[in-house]
Amino acid sequence: MRRLSLLLASLCVLYHVAFSFNDDSFFHRSISKKPIDAGQVANGNFEQGPKASDMKGTVVTKRDAIPEWEISGLVEYIKSGQKQGDMLLVVPEGAHAVRLGNGASIKQRIKVIKENYYSITFVVARTCAQNERLNVSVAPDWVVLPMQTLYSSDGWDAYAWSFQADYSLAELVIHNPRSKEEDQACGPLIDSVAIKALYPPRPTKINILKNGGFEEGPYIFPNTSWGVLIPPNIVDLSDHSPIPAWIVESLKAVKYIDSQHFSVPQGNRAVELVAGKESAIAQVVRTVVGRTYLLTFDVGDAGDSCEGPMVVEVYAAKENTKVSYESKGKGGFKLGFLKFKAISTRTRIVFLSSFYTMKSDSSLCGPVIDDVRLISVHNS
Repeated sequence: MRRLSLLLASLCVLYHVAFSFNDDSFFHRSISKKPIDAGQVANGNFEQGPKASDMKGTVVTKRDAIPEWEISGLVEYIKSGQKQGDMLLVVPEGAHAVRLGNGASIKQRIKVIKENYYSITFVVARTCAQNERLNVSVAPDWVVLPMQTLYSSDGWDAYAWSFQADYSLAELVIHNPRSKEEDQACGPLIDSVAIKALYPPRPTKINILKNGGFEEGPYIFPNTSWGVLIPPNIVDLSDHSPIPAWIVESLKAVKYIDSQHFSVPQGNRAVELVAGKESAIAQVVRTVVGRTYLLTFDVGDAGDSCEGPMVVEVYAAKENTKVSYESKGKGGFKLGFLKFKAISTRTRIVFLSSFYTMKSDSSLCGPVIDDVRLISVHNS
């Protein structure tokens, strides 16, 4: 009887494995062999397209027709230069993108390291709907990004969002949550999708703040010059950020920029406050009540033709300061500082821009923050 029981159990296991393999055969073909540390996901720029037999006009008719992706609902495969009414659809990188109709989604399974943090960067453009949104998820984490604000002049923006891997296989889903009863032609366009592992920074002997130079952050596409938008925490409710240790504590996004495309005061990365007082970034640090601290930081411009007077407001404990900077739009920076006495074991340090600033092409811009340092000093 014992041998019979073991035999039956073995047959059940084999049946379950065979059934699972057949059910998920599409995913087994599309999963990368090893975790990606930084770079585009498989066919992340959608340059590998569906066969002509799997399309009806621009509409993709088969769920696994786009290599490495699975689709649901009305998904269109768009070629750069294609017209929608009087509007010319231009793809920023490569020649193809996908459009998500109302209620439609695309998804891909990606190998990751369990419990590690990751950021997803993707390039998106809205078409005709003012209230477009995009739902991005890796269960159980998710975010719904509003797209009412256009930050660039050409209609395309890169966004980043972060998650913690609960499993060694992450199922990334990008979904258009609009009602199917609304105009299907108004769905967002998705061009490039990338992933980057995030490594939680630690304070050092010379800086109580973590990631004060913003060197740890999301993937930036090398062939784009917009930077990457980090959504505010009123939208992204997770307890982690694409810029580790920092919180976007505002109504609008901040822009994460790199030295390849922008003027950065120190190192390779910085943050641009692009939406006035609606664009703020903060960090909570451990402090000792009654001890005096000195906060230093760089304020400058990104060298992106953002001209005019700029003012950065800084808050810590009961103290605050304003640092003025006159931008010529060609790069440069000045040093700012704030001394304060801690009134709690945790102190929130906040940076925000006093004014809205726009470039000549009407795109949003603002002052750059970099090289933020905090040290304990002797009481005077």
